[in-house]
Amino acid sequence: MAVNSSGGGRLDQVVANSHREREDREKGYRAKALKMYPWVCGRCGRTFDHKNVRELTVHHRDHNHDNNPPDGSNWELLCVYCHDNEHQRLTEATSGHGGGAGDGSGPGATHNPFAALGDLLKGQDGDKRGD
Repeated sequence: MAVNSSGGGRLDQVVANSHREREDREKGYRAKALKMYPWVCGRCGRTFDHKNVRELTVHHRDHNHDNNPPDGSNWELLCVYCHDNEHQRLTEATSGHGGGAGDGSGPGATHNPFAALGDLLKGQDGDKRGD
C-alpha cells in the first residue's frame, strides 16, 4: 500500500497505535478482573471455567472504558450475551428508543400485531380444521 503525501500513512499509524493501546489496556483490566471476581456472569449467573472463559467479558458499570480503578469497583463480569444486551439497553436509552411499557422511560409500543388475531381465528373455524 502506497503512502500518499497528504499524511494518510500518518493517520493509519495513529489509528493502529490507538488500537494497540486499547488492546493492551483491556488485557490489563481483564486479567485483574478475572483474578478478583468469581467466573460467573453478573446478570444470568452462568458459570465459566478455563474452557469457556473467553466468553466472559469485563463490563464497565459507568460505560467509561478508561475508568479502571485498582479495586475493580467499576467492573462486573458479564457473559458476551448479557454484555451485548447491557450496551444495547444503553444505546436505546440514550437515543430515546426502547423502554416503554409503563416504566417511565418513554412512550411504549403503540402497534399491537395481534389486535385482530381473535377475528382471524374466528374466521378459520369452518376452514380446514380437522382435515
